[in-house]
Amino acid sequence: MMKKLAALIFLIAMAGLSGCNTIEGAGKDIQSGGDAVSDTARDVKNEM
Repeated sequence: MMKKLAALIFLIAMAGLSGCNTIEGAGKDIQSGGDAVSDTARDVKNEM
């Protein structure tokens, strides 16, 4: 019983950690997309 409980706790911990990394990666992707939009807007403004 203890081995099953330890394995379950380990799996939950690993799922939580992988979820954090996934969310962090998505945040970085969204930020880089926003940076690209800002750069394009700045370029258009400078051309006017």
